[in-house]
Formats: sequence, C-alpha cells, structure tokens
Amino acid sequence: MKNVKLSVNGNTLTITVDLTQESGPSSSGKTIIIASTEGNFPLPGRAEFVGLNVYRKK
Repeated sequence: MKNVKLSVNGNTLTITVDLTQESGPSSSGKTIIIASTEGNFPLPGRAEFVGLNVYRKK
C-alpha cells in the first residue's frame, strides 16, 4: 500500500490518507497518484476487502 493506513475498530473501518503526499505519475501519465492499496487488500481477520485509489489530474 502507498500512503494508506487502515484500521478496524469493531465493525468500523477507518481509512487515513495524507493528501499532501504524492507517489508519482500513473502508468498512463495522465494523473498523479496520491494513495493506493495497489489492488484489493484483505482486512486482517475479516472477510472483507478494500480497493482504493486516490489521484488527481496532472
């Protein structure tokens, strides 16, 4: 994961992303990646998955 923090407290998922950081350009070069789970990420000890991409246009 890039610039993503996940925490599960009971039945609540909290996602934290620092919007001031950049992880570089996307593969197409059209956007700047801010944060990504880089695919579907399983939540530890649970049956759910999360897939997240945060980006902005160049």
